[in-house]
Amino acid sequence: MKITSEKFQFTGSAGQILDGRLERPASGPVRAIALFAHCFTCTKNSRGAVRVSAALAAQGIATLRFDFTGLGNSEGAFSDSGFISNVSDLVAAANALREGPGAPAILIGHSLGGAAAIAAAAKIEEIKAVVTIGAPFDVDHVLGQLGDDLEKVKTHGQAEVHIGGRPFVVNQAFLDEAYDQPQAQRLARLNKALLILHAPDDDIVALDNASAIFQAAHHPKSFIALDGADHLLTTKGSGEYAAQIITAWVQRYLPALEASDDAPEMGFVTVETASGKFKQIIRSGSHQLIADEPLSFGGSDLGPGPYDYLLAGLGACTSMTIKMYADRKNIPLEKVTIELEHSREHVGDCDSCNNQENRIDVIDRTISLSGDLSEKQREKLMEIADKCPVHRTLENRIDIHSTLG
Repeated sequence: MKITSEKFQFTGSAGQILDGRLERPASGPVRAIALFAHCFTCTKNSRGAVRVSAALAAQGIATLRFDFTGLGNSEGAFSDSGFISNVSDLVAAANALREGPGAPAILIGHSLGGAAAIAAAAKIEEIKAVVTIGAPFDVDHVLGQLGDDLEKVKTHGQAEVHIGGRPFVVNQAFLDEAYDQPQAQRLARLNKALLILHAPDDDIVALDNASAIFQAAHHPKSFIALDGADHLLTTKGSGEYAAQIITAWVQRYLPALEASDDAPEMGFVTVETASGKFKQIIRSGSHQLIADEPLSFGGSDLGPGPYDYLLAGLGACTSMTIKMYADRKNIPLEKVTIELEHSREHVGDCDSCNNQENRIDVIDRTISLSGDLSEKQREKLMEIADKCPVHRTLENRIDIHSTLG
């Protein structure tokens, strides 16, 4: 499923503007909304955040990833942030979602963001499930990343530290917020479904942190090892794998999708405009499709174009008709492959043309038949192809009656 990514800004806990991206499915219903908290000193564009959010959106779960205060494109200073402000920013993000596309039902946190998700869950009433990825059990675990710079902060009350090769200003308040956070009590009172994902070979947050989180929480809870992944989910496929696990696990804790009351009956099709310049939502019975135009035409290329659907209808009908006849006559047909192309041709003498430009529409259809077929059987199946109902419809005169609804 293709997805769309849109800018999503909101006011943070201290009045600053926080910058995010909201990934959602390009078509079809939104199964649920998730809120993603990135790792310590990371941003919304970290590999883990991007890959997990995109993969969830492709599964019908719209996901907001955003920069915490003082990071990425968000306002504020990192030196004024800390664990408590991160938790408050998550609550602010949930409030903004509630006023927009809908309140989040899933809270996902990566590394220190996982600890923040545990703390924020009780403050967001709509949350049904919490997911941690490589999260520490104790918040002060993050202080180990400060290395020798930790003593400078304690001595001077504030100091520039280097994390991952980047400079950050950290003050004593940041340290104070990390100490003695009641994570064990929060987990015991979580009252939400909990999924713990952790790489066995995580060299930043050891696996025993996942064990401690699991022991402190009450059921329902699950622990799944992310074999082959690293802490930041940079190994190939690890982010997508985590998203697949989350999507499958969370189904039990989300409301069932209800069939739309206004779904058209079989044989009827509805088309309506959607976001973007050309995007259209097509509904037929219980099925939903998307139509668009390619980028070269100014579209977003989120789906086939109108003529592509026309060719697809003829191709599908042709293939079905051939296969049905072959089955009925016990012809050893294994596979039908059809290639179609639409064009217009100018003709010198066109008595049947219904346009003033003396042109006719042409569809070139190449039919490939696989199987141990005799030449006579191939000729017969090609004859049957021209008897496909859509083929006949296109060759008939078609009157289109339009009314204003």
